[in-house]
Amino acid sequence: MANRHLARSIVLQSLFEWDFAHKSDNKAIQILKQNIAEFAPGMGEHSFADSLFSNVIKKHADLDEIIEKAASDWPLDKISCVDRNVLRIGLYELLFAERAEVPAKVAINEAIELAKTYGGENSGRFVNGVLGSVYKELGEPGKNETSAKKRTDPTKFPVERLGGALVFSRHNGEIYIALVHDIFGHWTLSKGHLAEGEDEARGTERAVAEEIGLKLKAKDCLGRNEYIASHPEKGKIRKQVIYYLAETKFSDLKLAKTGGLDDVRWFRLRDIIDLNFYNDILPIVTKGVNLLLGNNK
Repeated sequence: MANRHLARSIVLQSLFEWDFAHKSDNKAIQILKQNIAEFAPGMGEHSFADSLFSNVIKKHADLDEIIEKAASDWPLDKISCVDRNVLRIGLYELLFAERAEVPAKVAINEAIELAKTYGGENSGRFVNGVLGSVYKELGEPGKNETSAKKRTDPTKFPVERLGGALVFSRHNGEIYIALVHDIFGHWTLSKGHLAEGEDEARGTERAVAEEIGLKLKAKDCLGRNEYIASHPEKGKIRKQVIYYLAETKFSDLKLAKTGGLDDVRWFRLRDIIDLNFYNDILPIVTKGVNLLLGNNK
């Protein structure tokens, strides 16, 4: 295991050089070989390092999309080069490595240790937050394993306010719903940040319009939810979201360039039952659908 920790350190160093110097992918493996020869000549068998490094390079575009989703408030190029590549390693092992060979908690803990060793003051906390959010999306494999780690009181985290909407339109005698799609494979509700002191309904109208390209009118409040996100400078943040049922004219949707989202689409109301929603979003959608059906009896 000590050899694997050393291997991950060499992989991180090599990824840092490849990333920082903007080296081409076909030159990347030579960087790894040079670093092994210089900094770990006694490592012996280095097939683990070769495989990990090559696969992170091969999948780095996919890994970067996931980072943008899990740390959506922090552009990828603003994350430090060390943290960015620690996340690539951790995410690759968390998502693509054989679970029996690299358990989820090992992947996360190893990445946190790399971040603490080679990153800045907040790197370990940031990497923990990003990988933790992805781990939850995976259904927390191995979550029943006990841990003595002390939990931080989430009520002490700073709060950010957001507004989201179940956007609908009436067209050709049917009700249509506008949904956005994220890189984790879920259809969900468009949302955005509310400015300090901004009215919730008006702010939601503005934020959602900016994301999907249509003006809308907020109607019924559908509820609120809260989740914990991670910021590389602020640490963990409580994100509080209010959701509305909002009406708009049926027109072409235009997704703003934003990390973590890859599609926006209209669906007939009767077709959304087959879509993959997040568990915390489903009650919001259900309430909105019931209101729409009640308004059309």
